[in-house]
Amino acid sequence: MLELIAIGFQEIMNPMCLALIFGGTMLGIIFGAIPGLSATMAIALCLPLTYGMEPINGMALLIGLYIGGISGGLVSAILLRIPGTPSSVATCFDGHPLAARGEAGKALGVGIFFSFIGTLMGIIALMFIAPSLAKVALKFSSYEYFSVGVFSITMMCALIKGAIVKGLISGFIGLSIALVGPGRIDGLPRMTFGFHALDGGFDILPLLIGLFAVSEVLQEATQKGQPKEEVLQNFKIKGLGFSLKEGIGQIPNCIRSGLIGLGIGILPGIGGGTSNILAYTVAKNSSKTPEKFGTGIIDGVVASETANNATIGGALIPLLTLGIPGDAVTALLLGSLMVHGLTPGPLLFTNNGPFVYGIFVSSLVANVMMLLAMYLGIRLFARVLMVPKPILLPIIMVLCCVGAYGLNNRVFDVYAVLGFGLLAFALQKGGFPTSPIILGFVLGPMIETNLLRGMMQSEGSFLPFLTRPISAVFLLIAVAVIAWTVTQELRAYYGKKASK
Repeated sequence: MLELIAIGFQEIMNPMCLALIFGGTMLGIIFGAIPGLSATMAIALCLPLTYGMEPINGMALLIGLYIGGISGGLVSAILLRIPGTPSSVATCFDGHPLAARGEAGKALGVGIFFSFIGTLMGIIALMFIAPSLAKVALKFSSYEYFSVGVFSITMMCALIKGAIVKGLISGFIGLSIALVGPGRIDGLPRMTFGFHALDGGFDILPLLIGLFAVSEVLQEATQKGQPKEEVLQNFKIKGLGFSLKEGIGQIPNCIRSGLIGLGIGILPGIGGGTSNILAYTVAKNSSKTPEKFGTGIIDGVVASETANNATIGGALIPLLTLGIPGDAVTALLLGSLMVHGLTPGPLLFTNNGPFVYGIFVSSLVANVMMLLAMYLGIRLFARVLMVPKPILLPIIMVLCCVGAYGLNNRVFDVYAVLGFGLLAFALQKGGFPTSPIILGFVLGPMIETNLLRGMMQSEGSFLPFLTRPISAVFLLIAVAVIAWTVTQELRAYYGKKASK
């Protein structure tokens, strides 16, 4: 193993490869930080450039884009309450309140450091336990994926305590939006109401931009008086941005969230958009002070950023060992490998060992470059909050529209962004949480697709969902979570009633 790692270092330790890793990481951070852009878009744009390169150079560039893109999303999530990528949704919940009360340096420092730790955990797992973990994921069929989806969506209960009815309505809205467009099995348009622009359904990026960016701009526009700009006048950061005591206190949260991100990454088709929310809700449930989540504590930032970055290594495991992409980004990486005549799978390790370990080492180097680049630029990032809102908000709106249009080159996506922004603005005015909409939208297609496939395989019987061990375990946990949440809500309700 150590000999192969040393060979991996030899593969990438040349000026061209290191320059590509650095350039890819920096460009990825920029794409991740700008709302409407993403790591997926960065890789899609740069993929044609790699066709004429040596395989290891091309993959090094794409790996740098991947790590930089996922990590860069925390910048806008913390400073503007707009997730730069779907993987940074949960970072908004506590990162932005921290920045808003003058602790932007701390929020960014925590996010950057634990992004580094999460990526490191994923890479170590990729290097040492990839084959074993991939074998477990290989046992998952439609029945298990359905149960994982149901289990994940019950985590929504932790996000909507105290407003469970409104939260469930928001989740149902997300599920409904996911149903628009082609059917998961037959591909026939549904819920389009005769509008052909809806035949392809909605993409997650316009939904994210609308819910978090446009709604935030509308909220700011309705505020009376001059916006406060003094929050960063005395901005300071020492060391990593947080104390040693705070860092040690987050070790259990970090390990738990990293394992969640790793596990979600291994499961094909789920990705960081789910892992960060799931890790956040588990951290909230496990906390002794869950009521502080959402008010600006580092626990939420640690959970989200550790999980979404650990997903990187997790998603690469099925790609390299089984040839199965774990998310949209690794699907593009699969295409890059095949263009260079490399077929992912067990034989890749046997026939192209130096190349595989070159990918592992380039991931480590890109992770270190990401850490240094983001810490060196932390003061520049934090100064975003000092830009006057009348200047900043129109720029955000332009970037949102450009990002939405650039996704599929459709004006319809720009209208979708504005529509979702108005919807989120109205829901927030009514006290409805918007985060369950994202969870419903992300998990809805997976649940529906695997339910239909499972029912087809079992010839209409639901019994296999309950009798297969892994599937049954996830469904039992889901039922337990719902029962526990309802019990807690009833206790709180009758407790308040008795106190009156």
